[in-house]
Amino acid sequence: MTIYALGDLEPKIHETAFVHPQATIIGDVTIGAYSSVWPGAVLRADFAPIIVGERTSIQDGSIVHVGQNKPTVIGDDVVIGHLVHLEACTIGSRVLIGVGSLVRHGCTIEDESIVGAHAMLRDGTRVPSGHRALGLPAQVKPGHVDLVDIKRITDMYVENTKLYSKSLRELEH
Repeated sequence: MTIYALGDLEPKIHETAFVHPQATIIGDVTIGAYSSVWPGAVLRADFAPIIVGERTSIQDGSIVHVGQNKPTVIGDDVVIGHLVHLEACTIGSRVLIGVGSLVRHGCTIEDESIVGAHAMLRDGTRVPSGHRALGLPAQVKPGHVDLVDIKRITDMYVENTKLYSKSLRELEH
């Protein structure tokens, strides 16, 4: 894994978390227990902290950044899909952020909500608990949030975290 301090700002990664060798972690990043950061993901905390809760998966190619004095906070049991861009926002717990979504400055995604695949949330958008944000630009509406499915996906990535921590090895070619 590529982990960088930025001056005095050093990442804090829980011993049970998994950060893939091709992920990049820079600066004031905290990653909680059994969370995972997959290939090509970049977490860059240069102007404010990034906090990732427990059992949260940040999947391949995703970018997590901050704003000037505007942290990015991600709760527990969250699935951040492939190619997601999060910047200076707050994500609650038991949330699914769909593939290719963009969640920008000042957005708040409350607990037990969904941001659909390829949704683009305008600055300051709030997604209340039990709601879904869908579309480009995203429209926020009440809707079915399948917590059983979110838990199933979260549990799958926690198991992958354990498997990859034990078994991933690079092969000579």
